[in-house]
Amino acid sequence: MTQIEVRDAARDHVSGYKVDATRGERIGRVSSEWFSRPADERYLSLSELFGAVRGRTARSRTRTIDSAAIRVEAGRDDSERLALMLPGSDTPVAPTHWSFGQLASLVGAPATYLRQLPAPLAGINLQYGLSGHRAEQIKTLEIDDDRVELRAVTGPDYGRIYDHELVSAVQRIAGNGTGDTRWKVPGVLDWSTGVYNPNVDVTRDTTTLYASDRDVFLFLVDDLNPIEAGRLPDGSLDLFFRGFYCWNSEVGAKTLGIASFYLRAVCQNRNLWGVEDFEEITIRHSKYAASRFAHEAAPALTRFANSSPMPFINGVKAARERIVAAMTTTEPTSCASAASRRRRPRRSSRPY
Repeated sequence: MTQIEVRDAARDHVSGYKVDATRGERIGRVSSEWFSRPADERYLSLSELFGAVRGRTARSRTRTIDSAAIRVEAGRDDSERLALMLPGSDTPVAPTHWSFGQLASLVGAPATYLRQLPAPLAGINLQYGLSGHRAEQIKTLEIDDDRVELRAVTGPDYGRIYDHELVSAVQRIAGNGTGDTRWKVPGVLDWSTGVYNPNVDVTRDTTTLYASDRDVFLFLVDDLNPIEAGRLPDGSLDLFFRGFYCWNSEVGAKTLGIASFYLRAVCQNRNLWGVEDFEEITIRHSKYAASRFAHEAAPALTRFANSSPMPFINGVKAARERIVAAMTTTEPTSCASAASRRRRPRRSSRPY
């Protein structure tokens, strides 16, 4: 019978626990996010993150308009900035860096080149492209934050899943993400000792909760409850814990996705070490994306959070048994059989 134990969080919580981070895979996705995020994109709790992304949704609106009806002009207050006049509104709208690129792509203009031109000249080129472009409907996402900004330009069937919807789904299983439930911001592996310490203060440097004007990314672990998955060749326990990360962009910069896995450690640079049983779900922002998120992605996250690790443990045990069996079949079964193999005459390699 397979022996499984989920260790009590009260034990070893001060000094951490020994892990073998050399086994399994290394995943660098979280580390890439950690390296690239400035301080204003890092959040210390899910509540803080939710407040930020929900607040911008409350100040936003979306509508569908004809692309040919957009008018481009240099800014009224600053001739070096472009402004857009959208149908049905007398208020100029300022494109963000991201939405300007989407608008330029819509008319087949190189956004990098247009950004190098003076604003009035860039506006003339963009207006020409919009005027000569085959008229079609587009969906805009605008935000009123001191001034009206155009955050996104997408096709009319774009299935927007708001960032706060993903954060809210995570909150339902992880609370604040700081230890009030099993799920929290991860600790740190000490490479000098091989000990993983799950109890690390959440700071701007250690957090794994991120959001920008284009996307949101979250990584949480259940590292206060390590899982014993048998023993290593030296007799020590092979310890794992569960983790997941998820991402989304409500402006069309990327898909929505959720990845779940078991891992042995997270280092200071937020690389994931000793990863096993990695699974991923992605959802494109197509017409029925919101329905798929509600019926597939969010329930899958809940199932993983509440699932038993027994199938994973059985898989690890079976894999080790296969390795042992393979090693056994390649070794001599006795001294006599080994001697008989040594006495077996060689076949001549000559053709005569």
